[in-house]
Amino acid sequence: MTTTYERTNALGIECDAAEALRAPLVDVITEPRSVGILGLGYVGLPTALAIAESGTAVLGLDISETRVAAIKAQRVDLLPDKLSSLDRLLDTDMLTITTNPAGLHEVDAVLICVPTPVDTHLVPDLTALRAACAAAVEAARQGQTIVLTSTTYVGCTQELLVEPLRQRGLVAGRDVFVAFSPERIDPGSPSHVPEQTPRVVGGVTDACAAKAMLTLTKSAGSLHRVSCPEAAELTKLLENTFRAVNIALANEFACIAKQFDIDVIEVIGAAATKPYGFMAFRPGPGVGGHCIPCDPHYLLWQLKGSKLASPVTEAAMASIAARPYAVVSRAQEIMAEAGRALTGARILVLGVAYKPAVADVRESPALQIIDELVRRGAEVSFSDVMVESVRTASGVLERELNPSTGDWDLVIAHTLHPSVDHSWLSSAAAVLDATYALPPAAGRSIL
Repeated sequence: MTTTYERTNALGIECDAAEALRAPLVDVITEPRSVGILGLGYVGLPTALAIAESGTAVLGLDISETRVAAIKAQRVDLLPDKLSSLDRLLDTDMLTITTNPAGLHEVDAVLICVPTPVDTHLVPDLTALRAACAAAVEAARQGQTIVLTSTTYVGCTQELLVEPLRQRGLVAGRDVFVAFSPERIDPGSPSHVPEQTPRVVGGVTDACAAKAMLTLTKSAGSLHRVSCPEAAELTKLLENTFRAVNIALANEFACIAKQFDIDVIEVIGAAATKPYGFMAFRPGPGVGGHCIPCDPHYLLWQLKGSKLASPVTEAAMASIAARPYAVVSRAQEIMAEAGRALTGARILVLGVAYKPAVADVRESPALQIIDELVRRGAEVSFSDVMVESVRTASGVLERELNPSTGDWDLVIAHTLHPSVDHSWLSSAAAVLDATYALPPAAGRSIL
């Protein structure tokens, strides 16, 4: 597809003569014939598959030999249709998976999809992001489009891409085209695949936005342009901070409802019948993954430099961080009500992935729950059909294959994967339902 601009701005939108004279002139903008993707994790791999399926050749790069080998062996956590897509594409010219960055210079566009976690002090860990951006800058050539998709701080695109490119003599909007378009991947959710999900795009210039949108158009449900990369960066931070605040509120209301002996899920369902001004969030054992527990801290970290307070966000993140310990305290209460101590109690944590239908344990509250239970003297096991083992403070813990046959003093329901039979829990001696999803039963308790 080729778009020629005549009396249009750089996005092809009709405008008056004065605006056309002000807009950067781009004679011809074409769709990329090849796209390089830096980082093949839960964002990069589905994005690579979506773009390759659309007919554009993809060069997928990851620094991890283990990850590349797993992708080639199709031992990756993907929805069934995406696994089928991977199977179809692996032996074709449409998808190349490698650790070798040599071909990055040849592709027409580069998408940066690396993780942006926080460290143990909740400070952004920019190691992978800096390395990926530096690799993209080093390989950049005239006419190439570079789109950063990793969640980050406001101004990162300018700092890690635009300025280093300028130092190489490549000016954004003239020699190369740079934009920020935050990822919107919902792992394990078949209703939120990339090809059906809108994306936000903020280009350094109009031409940058146009090139980025042509790169992303076949891997997104629709595209929404904002004025600049900084607006797109802040958009992503707002999205996940909004979720963090509302999850903290849902947890708080769960405690309030319990005080009044009211079912909080019934209350949330009733409130959700309001057709405006309300969005339903459910309480739970905490928040995991690399979005909600991490992204707001990029904002808080940046705001500290300007001494700008964000009390609502700070309170929400503190509340979320405390939630796993509330689970352990409630487990201790349940044991005390049964006339025994937590020390020596045989406890099963059911589900350790951070959410249902995924095998990802990054930032999973279950890991904190296990460590704290062990610290308080409990004998802890776990079971999860999607996770074979977890690394805890006391070492590697292997899963229980037949949890229903165990003699547990307490089962903590943390993550309930779909298509798994949990009916045996109704006969368990005691169950702490941190998911608020199990049906009422004699031995069931909530937080």
